[in-house]
Amino acid sequence: MHVSPNLSKLSLLTTAALLLTSVPLPADGPAAQASPQQDQSAPILRVETRLVNVPVNVTDAHGVAVPNLTQDDFTVKEDGRTQRIAIFEREASTPLSIVMAVDTSGSVFTQFKTEREAAKRFAEDILRPEDEMDLIAFSYQANEIVPYTNDPHRIDDGIKHLAKGDDTALYDAIYVASERLTEAKADATRRRVLVLVTDGGDNTTKREIGYTKAIAEAQRAGAAIYPIIIVPILADAGRNVGGEHALIQMAEDTGGKYFYVTERDDLKTAFAHLSDDLRSQYLLGYYAPKRGADTSFRRIDVQLTDPGKAAALALRSRTGYYADAR
Repeated sequence: MHVSPNLSKLSLLTTAALLLTSVPLPADGPAAQASPQQDQSAPILRVETRLVNVPVNVTDAHGVAVPNLTQDDFTVKEDGRTQRIAIFEREASTPLSIVMAVDTSGSVFTQFKTEREAAKRFAEDILRPEDEMDLIAFSYQANEIVPYTNDPHRIDDGIKHLAKGDDTALYDAIYVASERLTEAKADATRRRVLVLVTDGGDNTTKREIGYTKAIAEAQRAGAAIYPIIIVPILADAGRNVGGEHALIQMAEDTGGKYFYVTERDDLKTAFAHLSDDLRSQYLLGYYAPKRGADTSFRRIDVQLTDPGKAAALALRSRTGYYADAR
């Protein structure tokens, strides 16, 4: 086959042109000197975005999960501005990172056997190969007992070795557990969950961490807080309910859910409901621009678009995130 010399020259010129357009040259190189009219000081606009995950639970008047909603059924706003939903998943199967923080103070430790059995079953039911769970014990301080694992037997073995302690550093435990959640696997759609088994009392403070710092760290971690509140005597007028109310507010602000436990069998029921809650979530995701060095708290508002559904159904999701969250 004969190739025309002119065609060969054209091919070489075309190839060279493609290379020059795809490979950047230094600012002081030949190309820059050959184009003096080009404005080398023109700013280059770079827009950074981050995927914001919003797990959502929708229930009817009886508290039963509502299935089969579509992406068009939801509206997501950030700081009042409607966002385009980029990711939508029914019955979210995305990976889970769970930190289970267990109160080992004397007031809770009386139910240790039931607590261990319930937690063991929860770990067996919820953990899949792509998931991970971390176990923390807290009384006068918070300590990691089992680092992240997807083996429920390791969690069970860790629970067996929990020891009774004094006092309850509740907010310290929430802070430490949230820190661990920031170190979880970095999958883009991973859900982060903090399970607290406690009576809700906080009678000691570590590192001067109170409610405000604890909830802020949880929100930075993207954690949904699920308190399982053990109440020995529900009608005890002398009981300090401040910690309980704080946990309830944390659950509402982070899209989690709280459970009261008054009887031993309630622990198993609470863990079962928690497992169902995580399995019946919708997952919405949107890309939010990262505005410079902004570190503010951005508010998220998720609503059902149909007024009739909005009036009849209950919707639960996180209320916001910090712009500089890891």
